[in-house]
Amino acid sequence: MLKQELFADLKVVELAGVLAGPAVGMFFAELGANVLKVENPSNNGDVTRSWRLESEKENTQSAYYSSVNYNKTIIWADLKKADDFEMVLNHIASADVVISNFKPSSAKQLGLDAIALRKKFPKLIYAQISGYGIEDETPAFDVVMQAEAGFMFINGEADGIPLKMPIALIDVLAAHQLKEAILVALLQRSKTGLGSTAHISLYNAALSSLANQATNYLMGGEIPQRMGSLHPNIAPYGETFYTNEGKAIVLAVGNDKQFASLCKCLNFVLRQAQDDDSDLFKTNALRVKNRMELGKILAEAFSKFDSETLLADLKNNNVPCGDIRSMDEVLDNETAQKLILSETLKDGQITKRMATAVFDFY
Repeated sequence: MLKQELFADLKVVELAGVLAGPAVGMFFAELGANVLKVENPSNNGDVTRSWRLESEKENTQSAYYSSVNYNKTIIWADLKKADDFEMVLNHIASADVVISNFKPSSAKQLGLDAIALRKKFPKLIYAQISGYGIEDETPAFDVVMQAEAGFMFINGEADGIPLKMPIALIDVLAAHQLKEAILVALLQRSKTGLGSTAHISLYNAALSSLANQATNYLMGGEIPQRMGSLHPNIAPYGETFYTNEGKAIVLAVGNDKQFASLCKCLNFVLRQAQDDDSDLFKTNALRVKNRMELGKILAEAFSKFDSETLLADLKNNNVPCGDIRSMDEVLDNETAQKLILSETLKDGQITKRMATAVFDFY
């Protein structure tokens, strides 16, 4: 079976807007599911339809909206109107999954909450996204989540201000969590014949993604600080250096063998310095401790090479590294081109976005 046909028999009703919920719907749409996205005509539908760049004035559909709305059937319905509500409810009756990011009180008032729908339709999987929890109706915004979950505190240069990631990172993380929950719920239903409620809060998704940064505090009492792209436990890892034509290269050297290979590729300049200062850079622990001194030596060494030659040599010697690419450089790449999904709207506008179901399936 082709990956694009995995969920050909699955019906999903999407009662969600902005990014996290629609990203979940798009994931299943990419895998062949029949995804019906419900939008309210009284407020012009999903708010991201209006989030246009200055360069998008002529487009009928914004790039932001397009990024997570692909291969879906749009149903325009005002759920406060009886006829529209009944139409949507009829779709839910034959659906496998409902994705919702309604506030709990709004969902209950409309009769579209998990309890009400699962009582009517026992096989239904109700997938709910909240901001801070199923009973908390505090409005949730990605940048606020990045602040409150610690991401902004540790993101930025050491002497700079806290920064957010330039994508709605927490929405993306929450979407992945909910996809997993729905897949588990589908597996459980295949065994029991019954649906379930799957819930993820943006806040929990953010907290669960703190990974080693949280553990550094939990086990070592170390409060992570802003340090740019540097790694608190490894060096040179995240350090950026410039070649003689000004191209930026980032290193991800994780062990002593890789560091030795780096020294070899940079020739006598660094090897001589390493011989003179072997106690400073002999182990990773010492390199972390003395990363400032190491950085100065590496900066001088990198400046003597052109990027094409040096990158090839580093990669041929298994030194983890990469050139820092702009979006046009990234998406002109052959691999990236294969992941671009195009869709032509009824008015002829061609929309494009990156695939989200990017795993291989045989």
